[in-house]
Amino acid sequence: MTFGIILQILLSGASLSMDAFAVSICDGMVYRDLNKPKTAAIPVTFGLFQALMPIIGFYVGMAFMQYIEAFDHWLAFAILLIIGGKMIFDGAREMRSPEEELKPKQFSFAEVLVQGVATSIDALAVGFSLNTMLSGVGNVQLWAWISVAIIGVITFTISLFGVTIGVRVGKLFRKKASIAEIIGGAVLILIAVKIVLQFYGIISF
Repeated sequence: MTFGIILQILLSGASLSMDAFAVSICDGMVYRDLNKPKTAAIPVTFGLFQALMPIIGFYVGMAFMQYIEAFDHWLAFAILLIIGGKMIFDGAREMRSPEEELKPKQFSFAEVLVQGVATSIDALAVGFSLNTMLSGVGNVQLWAWISVAIIGVITFTISLFGVTIGVRVGKLFRKKASIAEIIGGAVLILIAVKIVLQFYGIISF
C-alpha cells in the first residue's frame, strides 16, 4: 500500500469523524451522569459505526450505490433533526419549570446508538470507493478491513476528545442544564442541514 493511499485513508477518517466530534461535544455537555464506562461508550459507539458503514458499503458495492445515495442524506437529516428538535424542546420546557423540578439529562445508550448511525451514514460512500482506492494493493479485502479499522480508531480518538471538551463546557451550565441541552440540540440540527447542503454541493466542508 502506497503512502498516498494511507494518507487518503487518514484524511477520509478525519473528515468523516467531524460530525461525530461535534455530537460528542453535545453529549458531553448535556449528559449529567457520565462516568468512565458511559463516557467511553460514546466514542466507542461512534468509532464502531464509522468503521461498520464503510465495510458495508465495500461489500454492497457500486451496483446499489445509486439507490442508497438517493435517500441516505435525508435519513441522516431526519434522525438528527428529530433528536436535535427534542433536545431543544426538552431544554425549553425545563427553562420554564421551577428550579426544584429540574432533572439533569440522563445518559441514554439508545440515543447514542441512533446518533452513531446518523453521523456515519455518509461513510457508506467511502466504502463504495474502497475498491477503486485500493486497486493494485494485492489483497483488497484485507486492506479494506485495515482501512475501516483506521477510520474507526480515528473517529474514536476524536470523539473521546469531543466528549472531554463537552463535559468541561457543560460544567459552565451546571446550574442551567437546559441551556446546554438547547445548544446541543441546535448543533445537531446544524449538522443535519450541513449534510444535505454538502450532498447538493452548496457547501464543501
